Amino acid sequence: MKIIFFIMTIIHCLWSSTYLFAGETVRLTNGEWPPYLSKEMKHYGVASHVIESAFKNAGVTVEYGFFPWKRAFILAQRGNWDGSVLWSPSEERCKHFYFSDLVANDVNVFFHLKSKPFDWNNYSDLKGLILGATLAYDYGNDFTTHEMNGAIYVERSVKDETGFKKLLGKRIDLFVCNVDVGYFLIHKMYPIETASLFTNHPKSVKAAPLCLLLSKKIKKNHKLIEQFNNGLNQLKSNGKFDAYYDASRRGKYK
Repeated sequence: MKIIFFIMTIIHCLWSSTYLFAGETVRLTNGEWPPYLSKEMKHYGVASHVIESAFKNAGVTVEYGFFPWKRAFILAQRGNWDGSVLWSPSEERCKHFYFSDLVANDVNVFFHLKSKPFDWNNYSDLKGLILGATLAYDYGNDFTTHEMNGAIYVERSVKDETGFKKLLGKRIDLFVCNVDVGYFLIHKMYPIETASLFTNHPKSVKAAPLCLLLSKKIKKNHKLIEQFNNGLNQLKSNGKFDAYYDASRRGKYK
């Protein structure tokens, strides 16, 4: 009987750990960055969908509030809301927040037309090509250094949309953009037949992790971030994580 009681106790503890926050609601500040986040998109954008599904695996319901980015951050930092999405880790932010595992990847790549095959391993491979980029965007130290010293030729435009128009019109050879934002804009701007003319090189120009953050001012968040990561790992292991982003790049979250 003692053995049976011991086994049942272990099972109960494991069950309690898995469903520690079952039935609770987590309140997260959100913002506008389609296709990752948007009040006007299905599931509030693909990253919002990932977060909601990961919490659902832990039995937790998500409530989103949409705010300007600065306010969204401050509300979460003060503990007025439980947390916020999406942010990259930094030493300063880690003083105030628990960061989750990767929810999205801010990957910038070179887009090009399928009719013009392209490959590159280093910046010397870009010599003689006309690159498109967007004003005031940071594409990493390597890109900036090569642009500034003239090793690559870059034409900058005010908006990403202009870059894709130039690419389609063959006024530039490549256009650098966040891969998910790029496909979102392509499907927003063009019909399916035209959108299918674009592709991207898999090598990244710049990459940074994007995460859920939960305020350290709220005591339960120390355990809640662990529960979220467990739910997120389930999404990644069962293939839903990749499926969500594949669907987004086909314009399915519009």
